[in-house]
Amino acid sequence: MKDFKNKVAAITGAGSGMGRELAIQLAERGCHVAISDVNEKGLAGTAELAGKHGVKVTTAKVDVASKDAVYTWAEQVVQDHGKVNLIFNNAGVALGATVEGMQYEDFEWLFNINFWGVVYGTKAFLPHLKAAGEGHVINTSSVFGLVGIPSQSAYNAAKFAVRGFTEALRQELDMMDCGVSATSVHPGGIKTNIARAARQDASVSTLGIPVEGSAERFEKNFITTAASAAKTIIRAVEKNKRRVLVGPDAYVVDWLQRLLPSLYQRLTVYFARKSMAS
Repeated sequence: MKDFKNKVAAITGAGSGMGRELAIQLAERGCHVAISDVNEKGLAGTAELAGKHGVKVTTAKVDVASKDAVYTWAEQVVQDHGKVNLIFNNAGVALGATVEGMQYEDFEWLFNINFWGVVYGTKAFLPHLKAAGEGHVINTSSVFGLVGIPSQSAYNAAKFAVRGFTEALRQELDMMDCGVSATSVHPGGIKTNIARAARQDASVSTLGIPVEGSAERFEKNFITTAASAAKTIIRAVEKNKRRVLVGPDAYVVDWLQRLLPSLYQRLTVYFARKSMAS
């Protein structure tokens, strides 16, 4: 998709962060946007910013963990805009917990949003993208969809699943030659509020990770702005990339995993211990 003018993009998690920046930058390019989030206040702020560019902006409070809500929203987007060309399955949450100590309800909470939300968004919008004759599915995985990290087993599981799901989808769409494509997005540390909004289980203390202040410590490693991330993602859609790494740290992680597919785990444990000791 080389030209976004007069196209229609649906974006989940658009109340802040990358979702907000995607909406604004697409609007700047003349793309109409249908945005959703559970945070209605944040959503209204995004709508105001995107609307300044003279495009049609519609909003909906949508919990992507609800299949019915996502399907209802997809139908509403087409009703409001006449078509939809892009779906950015961007909404996500985080959880810090050990495998042993993690509560099942926390695991299910994260998986319902980070994985099933992507599945629902993809399946709900895909028929509409095909009907439009030109479309793209953009699913947000993570660098944690490339490597495993202590205390992030649930997040890793969901993001690895998104990666596999999207890679299989892309191949199927290539075989169908239906005018629709797909991209798996792997951001590194992006300056958003995901860490501050994360659930943190007390079990992380058994790894030497303090329960209090861990979000702030984690955020120190976030080096890429949401605006820069959105620009990279949109450029990847233009180039029809199968996978896009977002941020210099994402390239480092990808390189490390490729070069040292097993040894990186030892290195991760070493540096995690060193960090906790400092």
